[in-house]
Amino acid sequence: MTTAQTPDVQPTPLALLLLGRGADPASERGVDCPGDLPSPSDPGLVERARAAKERLGEKVFVLGHHYQRDEVIEFADVTGDSFKLARDAAARPQAEYIVFCGVHFMAESADILTSDAQQVILPDLAAGCSMADMATAEQVEECWDALTAAGVAEDTVPVSYMNSSADIKAFTGRHGGTICTSSNARRALEWAFDSSGGGGRRVLFLPDQHLGRNTAIRDLGMAPEDCVVYNPHRPNGGLTPEQLRDARMILWRGHCSVHGRFSLDSVREVRERIPGVNVLVHPECRHEVVAAADRVGSTEYIIRALEEAPAGSKWAIGTELNLVRRLAKRYAPEGKEVVFLDRTVCFCSTMNRIDLPHLVRSLESLAEGRVVNRITVDEETAHWARVALERMLALP
Repeated sequence: MTTAQTPDVQPTPLALLLLGRGADPASERGVDCPGDLPSPSDPGLVERARAAKERLGEKVFVLGHHYQRDEVIEFADVTGDSFKLARDAAARPQAEYIVFCGVHFMAESADILTSDAQQVILPDLAAGCSMADMATAEQVEECWDALTAAGVAEDTVPVSYMNSSADIKAFTGRHGGTICTSSNARRALEWAFDSSGGGGRRVLFLPDQHLGRNTAIRDLGMAPEDCVVYNPHRPNGGLTPEQLRDARMILWRGHCSVHGRFSLDSVREVRERIPGVNVLVHPECRHEVVAAADRVGSTEYIIRALEEAPAGSKWAIGTELNLVRRLAKRYAPEGKEVVFLDRTVCFCSTMNRIDLPHLVRSLESLAEGRVVNRITVDEETAHWARVALERMLALP
């Protein structure tokens, strides 16, 4: 009787990567998401949503982020980016219920800014944000300990992107920092470095490294060497005390899973395919993509640029696909050609968890007197997060 020999099979690097036992240093987690959305929901749900919303009347106010599906946007009372929507909610004190069709950190911001008499509902609690999840409160406190040990915490000002959890906003408020949006990141950094403002020698920018880097280099004229990346999964962020002391921008190793997928090849390919195209990208894109683009700006900036564009102009847009498709459809009758920057379809997977079935459930539950999926922020966290937000609102 013979004993079978186990073949000596060596796994390939690709196999190890797929099994989670390898790493690709050229990639970023969550940036590859091919595929398409399923067909729109059952038309019968449209009538149910309308009926429930009519029953609720002014008691409900539905907010729709620009990246939402069309079937959800149809029922939004207002649309916009995360901070605009949170402020819109606060400006409607008569609305007892705020249904936020967005992601978790956006609903938190709405709860922070609205009154105690208002309740914020997120139709699907699984609608999170990969970028916001890349910085936890514990990780950021460990980072601050590392800055303290290096002797640089006292002259470091935290600036946190709106796309962050309430805990991170509260951390920012406690440590004398401010919040920023993609529209006012430059003003926030100028405030942080100004002796009459934040008065810092350096900035800890959370949690999107690309927005921080692009703003520092493109808008403030810093050199790439002025920026270092803090990796929360490595001891001391993978940085030496000397690197922390020499840095002007300490960038958190986080990114947007949608905007992080656009590459320099995407820009080159679309220019070859569509002569005369204008490349317009969001500042959450990688620095080399931003440097190669014709125009760069926030979601609201992108919408305004398309609105003001001349008839017959051609645009390749580097942002979430739902918005790009909506803009393409809206301006096609004016002869404006609008295409997605990358040929591979990529929706924001967590944003798209808010669909018509979830919205109908939220509205019908409220109409029946039941509050489902309410988002609340504890009082102390809300206080310090509000401090940071108010510093942003006070920016010149």
